[in-house]
Amino acid sequence: MPAENCVVLRNDQTFRPADLPRLSPDQFRDEVIRSVAAGARIAALWAQPHDAACHVTAVLARDSQGCLRVLGTTAAPEYVSLTAACPQAQWFEREMWERHGVVPAGHPWLKPVRFLGAASAPGVVPDRAAPPACGVMDHYFQVSGQETHEVAVGPVHAGIIEPGHFRFQCQGETVLHLEISLGYQHRGVERALVGGPYPRTLACIETLAGDTSIAHAISHCRAVEALSATYVSPRAQVIRGLALELERIANHVGDLGALAGDVAYLPTAAYCGRIRGDVLNATALLCGNRFGRGLVRPGGVTNDLDRDDVVELQRRMRAAAQDARVAIELLWSSPSVMARFEGTGALTCELAEHLGLVGVAARACGVHRDVRHDFPSGVFRYTQIPVSTWDSGDVFGRAYVRWLEVQRSLAFIQEQLESLPGGECLRPVGPLAPDRAVVALTEGWRGEVCHVVATDAAGRFATCQVVDPSVHNWFGLALAMRNQQISDFPLCNKSFNLSYCGHDL
Repeated sequence: MPAENCVVLRNDQTFRPADLPRLSPDQFRDEVIRSVAAGARIAALWAQPHDAACHVTAVLARDSQGCLRVLGTTAAPEYVSLTAACPQAQWFEREMWERHGVVPAGHPWLKPVRFLGAASAPGVVPDRAAPPACGVMDHYFQVSGQETHEVAVGPVHAGIIEPGHFRFQCQGETVLHLEISLGYQHRGVERALVGGPYPRTLACIETLAGDTSIAHAISHCRAVEALSATYVSPRAQVIRGLALELERIANHVGDLGALAGDVAYLPTAAYCGRIRGDVLNATALLCGNRFGRGLVRPGGVTNDLDRDDVVELQRRMRAAAQDARVAIELLWSSPSVMARFEGTGALTCELAEHLGLVGVAARACGVHRDVRHDFPSGVFRYTQIPVSTWDSGDVFGRAYVRWLEVQRSLAFIQEQLESLPGGECLRPVGPLAPDRAVVALTEGWRGEVCHVVATDAAGRFATCQVVDPSVHNWFGLALAMRNQQISDFPLCNKSFNLSYCGHDL
């Protein structure tokens, strides 16, 4: 991509939105499609009202080069859709249409992603003045024919999980198509952040997706630190890294236990529940909260570790590593478990690249994609955790990648505790630079967490765009269910374990 058509950045590097070239809609479309075909992927794509039109901005990530390219255009009232040539744009284009009325002409299935106002059919612009009717979706893709039928699941589920609606088109027991309708958890968090930072801003950030509090807090704080030119000490960076990996371990161990429970393998299910609790308690030792809330703040971290804390954390990590190995490796030696895991819900590497999947879902397909490696920040600029991949793309692959990451995160924590640098943990943060923007990426336990923050002339938040990894991966779950038995859905769903509230915001 010619440099004159975009702004080229590194992770956490600021730029002036006024310096962003505004391409024509056709140029913008061609550049995005060409870049994605050449190996880039869409990390974020959003619209911002400007006069009678909307400024549309895309952040394209080139993992192999460790750089981000930012492109812009102005669309009013419509532009030619990217989705037919670039499927990973489909969610973003639907959101821009839903929120701002920017119509992607030719989108193959234009409908809301979070809530529906007064739209009467797919492709009809919602009445944004009408109160949102969260989760209402009257138009689903349908299949007709002999032995075909439709199964509706949710939004109220049998388990203690978040609300979401799943509409299956089946022939007999075989799923031909799955359509996922979300929006029940929409809270308007992105709008609430505009005008900040406020005293409640970090509380909102930490509850964007409650099980990913640390990753979202780190992304937001790094954005604020970049905009305020705040230096974070090596000690604070290491403690943030410890918290991030504890969050990863706790959730991966919990997922492996839940997968074992879904196939009625109770030994691993029972043990993993207890081990997950042990890791959450280790996070509480680190900062006083089992989910890490209140630890990560602009300028560093609020809690330090003394020598006794370090020794106790080391002891707990050794115990967790030993217990997890015994409990989890039982899975791989159980024929009944492997019969359910192997070959179920498989995606190819090519499809994962095509859809722009991130995190465990991508790495289980053989995609070498990890923000800690490709766009390192904080402690990961100095210490690399090997990227864990598998190539089967099925439930087993997603489970096994989790196990590889648990082991490597445990080793990372022990290594960092052995050589914890000295220094202060928290530094004061100055005012935010006016009329600047930044993209901050963090590898959360589900995958890439992306925060785009831009300031206005007064140095307040003008734009806070959040892309949870679940945004990229929900469509991957839908495609993983094609030609599967409908009875395999709980297992496939758990192997992705995507966030409803992280999607709905």
